[in-house]
Amino acid sequence: MISSLVWVRQGAAQETPDRYRLTDEEFSRVSEKIGAKLTDAQDELEDAQNGVEGMSVDERASPEPAAAPAAADDELAEYNLDNYDDDSDAEQELGGEGPTAIPLFSKVQGLTYHGSNEEDPYVSTRDEEDEDEELREMQVMPGDNLLLAAKTEDEVSHLEVYLYEGEEDNLYVHHDIMLPSYPLCLEWLDFRVGAKKDLATPGNYVAIGTFDPEVEIWDLDTVDAVYPECILGSTSQSHGPVMEDGEGGKKKKKKFGPGRTAKRVNPERHVDAVMAISWNKSARNLIATGSADTTVKLWDLNSPEKAIRSFAHHKDKVQAVAWNPAEPTVLLTGGYDQRCFAYDTRAPTATTEWKLTADVECIKWDPFHPERFFVSTEDGLVKTFDARQSGSDPIFTLHAHDGPVSSMDVSSVVEGLMVTGSPDKLVKVWNIKDEKPSCLVSRDLDLGKIFATSFSPNAPFTIAAAGNKGKVLVWNLEDNAGIRRAFSGPQHNNSTTTASSTPKPPRKELTAVESDDEQDEEDEMEGGADAEGMEVDEDEDEDEDHV
Repeated sequence: MISSLVWVRQGAAQETPDRYRLTDEEFSRVSEKIGAKLTDAQDELEDAQNGVEGMSVDERASPEPAAAPAAADDELAEYNLDNYDDDSDAEQELGGEGPTAIPLFSKVQGLTYHGSNEEDPYVSTRDEEDEDEELREMQVMPGDNLLLAAKTEDEVSHLEVYLYEGEEDNLYVHHDIMLPSYPLCLEWLDFRVGAKKDLATPGNYVAIGTFDPEVEIWDLDTVDAVYPECILGSTSQSHGPVMEDGEGGKKKKKKFGPGRTAKRVNPERHVDAVMAISWNKSARNLIATGSADTTVKLWDLNSPEKAIRSFAHHKDKVQAVAWNPAEPTVLLTGGYDQRCFAYDTRAPTATTEWKLTADVECIKWDPFHPERFFVSTEDGLVKTFDARQSGSDPIFTLHAHDGPVSSMDVSSVVEGLMVTGSPDKLVKVWNIKDEKPSCLVSRDLDLGKIFATSFSPNAPFTIAAAGNKGKVLVWNLEDNAGIRRAFSGPQHNNSTTTASSTPKPPRKELTAVESDDEQDEEDEMEGGADAEGMEVDEDEDEDEDHV
């Protein structure tokens, strides 16, 4: 299943990625972080053991295992399996450094181990040459886009970094990053943090929100990294707040995250899953996050240990946050309390507020009218509001899907172009110009329930989509008849297409990367009933969807 997608614009990625190397400094940094997490884990284990010790005898009682037959013990006794892992007598005499008596190697003389190919005189290929060749194969050209997908498969979560070659319509996994918890949201940023923070040029990073209360920031220009460059609100850095346990005044840490015992709101960090992230493109060191703990936090990437501001306008989970592109201090938030708030983060008490008919799914500012914003909800609606008028009626309401509008994006290149996706398995492209929305294209892309849709920042009619089948698909609508009729004109030409006197052949419409799983169990149980009962005409306008 893929829960979130985000594009990386052309030219942002380093042409040849760096190979992660575990230097002494890096080893010390990782050891410190992991050591702090181990301390937390040991404290949790101690709490669990104390809980078992406090149980009654009847609660702790369990049936004793049946005794093994004496004959079996006699047969296995000669192998001395109880002492199988113990050092031999010779090793014990030499402090554990003596030879191990393994008959297989007892007659091998002069066996030599080399730590690398460079040290071995009989190997002509060097490790560095192999690494350089592999990195050259992973080269990112100036005309390529990276596409990031937060994926969970077989209870294992990771970030897949795809490379999309627009001219060839080629999409493949460039590298991936293992994640410690289920990912919920992604945000790309170019503000340098961690080991490369002193470099003057922009970077290439991704911030990841998961079921854990921390936000991890990874360097996308480094492959095979084992630890994030930066963690916002890491409980390991400060070992969390402390409280009295009521027994002898012993100090004890609070536990954070889903399913933990204490979720009292903390002004310095989140205490529950991070559900939304927005990076401020003007004040590039600022990030806003929304959490299931009902708060919105403001972070300074120069000091990521704790949040610089905490906002508590919502009464339920915060599902979406977005900075206004024209007013860098204005923040828009939406939550499961069926409300949206817009406010200046310098004066957060002066808010504008809108009451909705269902929980918020997505929010987007209008790139061409910065005073407007779009909000999609669980009841299948998309509404547009004027942020200057608190509690105002929507400018228009669109009945976009029969189910929740779980994903929505508005083109920053073509005015009036919007895409939506839903668990009803449909991806729809809309013309919302002149406040009269109409559906241009509606299609089941065989992605399952849709959880992510996003416009490419460089190709105006190229969309990425993904869902619970775990597949990523890039959809090129440049040659679609309905799109061409609605947005005809030279200003809407695809930026990846160069002028030529010879007409180019039409580009491939769908570029997909298949998952290992052909179909998830839930879709198999549904038996494809939805697909059988629905037919879609791509070029027919669906004006009846407009309320």
